[in-house]
Amino acid sequence: MNRTPGRPLRADAERSVRAILAAAERVLAEHPGATVEQIAEAAGVTRTTVHRRFASRQALIDALATEAAAKLAEAIEDGHPETAPPLVALHRATANVLRVKAAWGFALGPAAAGSEPAARIHQEVARRCVELLGRIQEQGVIAADADLEWVRRVYYALIGEVLHGQPAIAGAGRTTTAETATDPDPDALAALIVDTVLHGVGPRAAG
Repeated sequence: MNRTPGRPLRADAERSVRAILAAAERVLAEHPGATVEQIAEAAGVTRTTVHRRFASRQALIDALATEAAAKLAEAIEDGHPETAPPLVALHRATANVLRVKAAWGFALGPAAAGSEPAARIHQEVARRCVELLGRIQEQGVIAADADLEWVRRVYYALIGEVLHGQPAIAGAGRTTTAETATDPDPDALAALIVDTVLHGVGPRAAG
């Protein structure tokens, strides 16, 4: 982004950047090869304005990826993973993550994976996830000999599968198929993910 390090953007410039990033997510999610001109039009600004804020199309995509990664980190933080009861924290963070990933599908996808700042944020999110799983392991809910990095990868895979099957879970309207016409519920989906990670799909002991 074309800005002086350490100097905050003016309010109007900040609004312009937010509008451009929001438009970029919408446009690129539909058309990954969209041009800067198409993004500018969707944002209601000129191409020159976009280039004033971002040196290149790739710089715009990198900024978009970093913005989305930051939203993901905020979603985890909102679950209070270090202080809340660990199962409560996992459920809340999962529901939050589903909402963020649904809203930032392009920016959190492989096409925007080249941003180094975003990669650092994702690494920190993964570290905090393993730490939270460790808290759950200490409670005996996860086997003592379980590989927590593998558990994290399974957890991530389940989130990805939920999003693949339910692409409009967060304020994006009603999802309708031949089988169902209901609004997906991130909290219900989070409960399903957490239950599957922690208990699998085998028969439950009577009890």
